[in-house]
Amino acid sequence: MYAIIDLETTGGKPHEEAITEIAIYKYDGNELVDQFISMVNPERPIQPFVQKLTGINNKMLRNAPKFYEIAKRVVEITQGCTIVAHNAAFDYRVLKKEFDRLGYDYSRPRLCTVKLSKEHIPGLESYSLGKLCKSLHIPVSDRHRASGDALATLELFKLILNKKRDLSGRLEYDQKPQRKTKLSDDLITMIEELPSKKGILYLYDDKNRLISVENTRNIRKKINDIFLKTNPKSLDLQKQLKRIDFELLSGNLINKIISWHYRHKHNPRFSVCSRKKYSFDKSFDMPSFMLIDYGHHPGEKAVIYVEDDKVKGYGFFKLNWEQNSPELIKKRLTPVENHPYLRKMIHDHIAKKKYVDLVEIPQ
Repeated sequence: MYAIIDLETTGGKPHEEAITEIAIYKYDGNELVDQFISMVNPERPIQPFVQKLTGINNKMLRNAPKFYEIAKRVVEITQGCTIVAHNAAFDYRVLKKEFDRLGYDYSRPRLCTVKLSKEHIPGLESYSLGKLCKSLHIPVSDRHRASGDALATLELFKLILNKKRDLSGRLEYDQKPQRKTKLSDDLITMIEELPSKKGILYLYDDKNRLISVENTRNIRKKINDIFLKTNPKSLDLQKQLKRIDFELLSGNLINKIISWHYRHKHNPRFSVCSRKKYSFDKSFDMPSFMLIDYGHHPGEKAVIYVEDDKVKGYGFFKLNWEQNSPELIKKRLTPVENHPYLRKMIHDHIAKKKYVDLVEIPQ
């Protein structure tokens, strides 16, 4: 579970600045589950340059709640979450300082989207939030206001998660799998919280190693089946399983591609991708094209990108994805190996016309 946070502050010396506005969006890795947005009376003047940058002035905050009045809500909405922010060191330091003034020891794990962007979207001129969003065509409203910047950070974080789902966090469950056929209360609770929807299950051991990837039409039913089986392999999986992650995906092809990609990349013990030599040498009818499938939700499309008869990768875009140039789309792709098995999978879906759209890329 993640808490995407953005703060606006008074400015000034690090030990003197205070929060003037806060926005928190709680995200479970698939959808927003809660949010909190509030102006805050900092009980000190705002620096003039900050007023000009944010549009927030001292008069606007006279009747706003003081931090101690919203502190409980901040604690509750971020409980059990990893803090995610653009330049997380700054936001976390300011937030922790506010709690220090109240005598409360506030501590949360954190991720920085500046660092993650540099790692997973290399080669950009600038990694400031504004320029990064402009480069990646991420819409930003109310720039330099907490809610607008937090929502932009959320969209950026979604893009990064789609590129690399191995990040720690996401729907963690403390559980004690047993070799008994009867399910423990912890496991029953865990299964009840999973959705009965199409997608991919990612199962991890106690060292956060991926041990199984399951492409399924019903996530809850699939995990339920795993724990109801009593054969040696299933019992071994039950014993090793420590964390469950899932990804809701509506498209059949993108489900197959992503599950194959992670099996091939990580070779998880309980869903091994065959390493036998696989032959498929047919060329695509078009040398360069984008195959469009359904994405995570109705407002999103999955794009499988093929260039010069080679599968390059996949990515997710909003409904107006076609407004992006091929070069921009390529920047946002999760790269995959141009493997014969993957090529055949795509060939089969094209032959059966099991896709939303097929767009040729001009040479």
